[in-house]
Parts: sequence; structure tokens; C-alpha cells
Amino acid sequence: MLRATWRCYDVDTEHCDKAGVGDAVRQRALCTDLTIVGPALLNETSLGPLVINGSLFDTGKPVLVVPEGAEATLSPRRVLVGWDSRVEASRSIREALHLLAGAEEVRVAVVDPEATCTGNGAEPGADIAAYLTRHGARVWVDRLASRGKPVATVLAQHAIDTSADVIVMGAYGSRWLRERLSGSVIRWIVGTPLPLFLAR
Repeated sequence: MLRATWRCYDVDTEHCDKAGVGDAVRQRALCTDLTIVGPALLNETSLGPLVINGSLFDTGKPVLVVPEGAEATLSPRRVLVGWDSRVEASRSIREALHLLAGAEEVRVAVVDPEATCTGNGAEPGADIAAYLTRHGARVWVDRLASRGKPVATVLAQHAIDTSADVIVMGAYGSRWLRERLSGSVIRWIVGTPLPLFLAR
């Protein structure tokens, strides 16, 4: 498959126990632009979280998670960005800037904007929309109410409603996400038929 792309590549294998998986991934991810985790690895619940942790948390490099039924592309037409003015959200946008600048439509979703507003008087999402516009992105800001639903659920539904090809969002707080990667976050990712671009 790689040979057919006419790109430079290598294939590497590593035989290690479960405890060494994160370090093996970390060593390789340090010298890459992006780690892609596909459905086979996601369905391997004892291994998938270790791979995501090894790349995302131990290197600071982004991860593209591709669940079953999703079609991954590095040239998406429509992108949904989850924005809440946190550092992790800003980093995810910076890491995905090439995807966002080339997209036909970028929708910045702010969930419960009164809770995530920076307090500078500007409309929630206007600051990051201006930043993206300066980089050539075509941006719309969508302010959404959670109505008691988890933010991840609101974002996933909005991504489907707007025909997004990928969701870009920050991975918040290593302890929080590390603890949940083996549980609810992985279940959410697997249950969302869209690629997820994560950075922190």
C-alpha cells in the first residue's frame, strides 16, 4: 500500500510486552509528523490506548484516530473544530493548520459559550476565527448549547449534521484522558463515524 503512494517510507516491527508498547511508539512518534491509529488498533482495547498515549502524551505530536467506517483524508473538505480557549485546543489547531487552511469549510464549534468565553468582550470563537482566516481558512463559528449532554456528544452530532470529514480537538489534561482512554473516550471515538485529529 505504501509503495503505491510513491512516497519514501519504511516499515518497522517491535516485539515487546504490553508495558513497553508506549515507549516503542514514543520512540517512533518523536520523528514523525502524525501518528495514525486505525480501527483494528482501536478495537484492541488493551493496545489502542497504549499507542495513543505513547504518541499523544509522551511526544506532544498529534494523532489521527480513524474508527471503523470512517474515511480518513489529509485533505478534508469540511472540518469541525472543537474550541474552548484552552491551550490544548489552540495546539490542536496549530498542528492541523495545513488541513484547516486547505478545507472548503471550517466550522468552529463553541459549546456553552458563556462558560468558555475568555471574558475580553469579544464574541466566543471570534478570536480563533480571525486567526484561522489570517491563514486562509474559510471559517464559520457555531455556538452550541449542550442542554446537559456531554460536550463530546454535542460535537460528534454537530460534525455529522454539518457533513464534516474530520473533527479537530484538543486532548485535555494527560491524567484525565489517560484514565479515560481505556473507557469512555475510546467508546466515544469508536462510536463516532468520523476521524478525530487530537493534539495537546
